[in-house]
Amino acid sequence: MAVLFPLLAVLIWAANTVVSKAAAGVFDPAAISFYRWLVAAVVLTPLLARPLWRRRAELRPHLPQLAVLSLLGMVMYQCLAYYAAHSTTATNMGVICALIPLLGLVLNGVVFRQRIAPAAMLGVALSLAGVLYLLGHGDPASLLAGGINRGDALMLIGSASYALYGILYKRWAPPFGQWLNLYAQVLLAVAMLSPLAASADSLAIPTAGIPLVLFAGIASSILAAYFWMRGLQQLGSERTAIFMNLLPLFTALIASVLLDETIHAYHWLGGGLILLGVSLTQGGLAPLWRRWRPATQST
Repeated sequence: MAVLFPLLAVLIWAANTVVSKAAAGVFDPAAISFYRWLVAAVVLTPLLARPLWRRRAELRPHLPQLAVLSLLGMVMYQCLAYYAAHSTTATNMGVICALIPLLGLVLNGVVFRQRIAPAAMLGVALSLAGVLYLLGHGDPASLLAGGINRGDALMLIGSASYALYGILYKRWAPPFGQWLNLYAQVLLAVAMLSPLAASADSLAIPTAGIPLVLFAGIASSILAAYFWMRGLQQLGSERTAIFMNLLPLFTALIASVLLDETIHAYHWLGGGLILLGVSLTQGGLAPLWRRWRPATQST
């Protein structure tokens, strides 16, 4: 039953990708970016405001780090996704999100000089080929003439921001526990997004937008985070991380049902190459290699 926790988290995040696309026709992206974290803050405040206040002296030295984490993981990643939804499909958004572990590996190597294993390098090459095939709609050469779709480019930047968030969160390890860390970042996100919200064409919440905001602010921001943390506790980080590979599949299936998006052959091939590459970078194929290698050496 422990596998249900990360499975439910990924299913909610996939549904939220579709919600982001649906919101493009209802909200100004600056408005829903702000309301999402405002709703999360309102829900979490009765539960966590007092514990956070009691630890305010300990929290103060960590505020710059928490602000950077909030900027990368909540402001840039989520906000760019809402802007990207205006010019790309939910299916593309889900597939590009699958690149986050790989982007984290590349950033670790480039920024922090962490050595990348040969198998991981092969994974990077395969995933890059998959990205080019996907973004070129089955014709990578067309990217040279027409460039990358604006929404896909924004989603790539947002995914890179979230990959850097994951690296820094692990390196800095704020010592307040998952929930207080989350709550502090949510409050900072609301503060940082307030000026952007003020620039929105309209802050009105139409009737059709209410369930979208509630889903993003409660299900995606709180419930999914809870399920994911339970998965980490019961399965460990490596086994839990594998479930993220299901995100593009779930997103494509939900988008095809709710948004009538067509899943093309280039989605399957490009997405498959990306996931194969991500699996290599995460060591997902290592057990198969270990079983195969002794047999080849004995012949």
